[in-house]
Amino acid sequence: MNILFACSELYPLIKTGGLADVAYNLPLALKKQGHRVRIVLPAYRSLLNDLSHLKAVGQIATTVQGYEVSLLKTNLKNTDIPVYLVHCPALFDRPGGPYGEYSDVGWDDNAERFGMFCRIVTLIGTDRAGLNWQPDMVHCNDWHTGLVPLLLRVYKTRPRCLYTIHNLAYQGLFSKADFTALKLPEVIDGVRLWNFRALEFHGKMSFIKAGIVFADAVNTVSRGYAQEVLSTEFGCGLDGLLGFVGERFSGIGNGIDSQLWDPGNDHFIETLYGPSSLHRKIFNKLAVQAEFHLPNNHERLLLGVVSRLTDQKGIDLILETLPLMMQQGLDLVVLGSGDKKIEQALEQAARKYPGRLSVKLIYDERIAHLVIAGADALLIPSRYEPCGLTQMYAQRYGTVPVAHAVGGLADTIIDIPPYSEDIADATGVLFWEHSSSAMFEALLRLEFVYGNLLLWRELQRAGMGENFSWDHSAKAYTNLYDSLLPELHCYLSLNKSMKK
Repeated sequence: MNILFACSELYPLIKTGGLADVAYNLPLALKKQGHRVRIVLPAYRSLLNDLSHLKAVGQIATTVQGYEVSLLKTNLKNTDIPVYLVHCPALFDRPGGPYGEYSDVGWDDNAERFGMFCRIVTLIGTDRAGLNWQPDMVHCNDWHTGLVPLLLRVYKTRPRCLYTIHNLAYQGLFSKADFTALKLPEVIDGVRLWNFRALEFHGKMSFIKAGIVFADAVNTVSRGYAQEVLSTEFGCGLDGLLGFVGERFSGIGNGIDSQLWDPGNDHFIETLYGPSSLHRKIFNKLAVQAEFHLPNNHERLLLGVVSRLTDQKGIDLILETLPLMMQQGLDLVVLGSGDKKIEQALEQAARKYPGRLSVKLIYDERIAHLVIAGADALLIPSRYEPCGLTQMYAQRYGTVPVAHAVGGLADTIIDIPPYSEDIADATGVLFWEHSSSAMFEALLRLEFVYGNLLLWRELQRAGMGENFSWDHSAKAYTNLYDSLLPELHCYLSLNKSMKK
């Protein structure tokens, strides 16, 4: 089928989080399944600065929301998958990140910016952008594309629409004045838009609610998170709406790029290795210790953290547990950036525990690969985690994840039994309560296994044997697409029967 993948980020062009990785890898996997995929995202300044040989395509017949808009085309890196860039200099030719000048400050006109982007996606989706191509399915992602399902409903003949939530906490909330300025239809499918049943959310306009209410189906990025967001604890005020969606709401786990993340073929790491040569992993550990200016000691348990430093990621729990951790025979390295208060607290802790704790308050792809290859274990104490990728990277590298049992973390890690030599098919260590005592107890269980080399190798190889490829995710998405296109599904079934 023809699929239009609408997103606000795309690796390697523009990335602030996991959405960019999904937007790169899922279309690739869908193409392998035989689908014809095209991608659309805004033409940010930083993105245009890194591209050459862009081609103007299609035709946007009139101005959109009063702005001159055009479409530029490139291809997804190392593929022939078309990527359309919505070029509107007045809204997207700006410094800084895609959503604001700084990561924690959004542009005041983001409703207008992404409202316009949604209108262009809708024009492409209904073959009104001069491309002479129409998708069967428009796959929308996160709040930035939330108005697309709503706008598509205006058309009698339209593609079906799947809306994927990557993180429910980011909802695209704007004022009533912003809602009025967008000049959306007053009523769609008999539903008044400024109503708690549609876009209104506690007196504000919610882009994410638009996507949930008007899409043909809604999903999020793990089965565990799909269950969690139905509760008041994780639902961010939308648990009732998602519960009302019922069978139209599901969870499909993300995959990882198994070629990019491969310890047997990773140019970022010190020494290549695999399940049968795990003894070579030690050279990466020594390289991490050198990189972070820690004493070279191959025997001490080395914990790594590769994370955005935000409240969601539970870094405060690490800080709280540090006094207990530093009493054990282990060291800790932290790579990441984010909240300035968390950064300052980590720097203070590193000064308090020299030679035991070292931090780099940046994100660097090379160092990230090196830490995941060289650490003995990766610590992931997230408060909530829609899917998570680092726990899957870690397992592929024989680095044992120690994680809070939420969302995609619980879906992708098999917990070791406490203080037992019968670890069966376990691939990591989980703790179920988000507390200092629970995390420390998990680390004690980790040390128990680390003290037995045969058990440790068994645990490492079990993780390395897990299959987290995007092929599994793409098959699940294909099944979901098929369920939304009954006419196509019937045609494919009939065609298959005739071939028999």
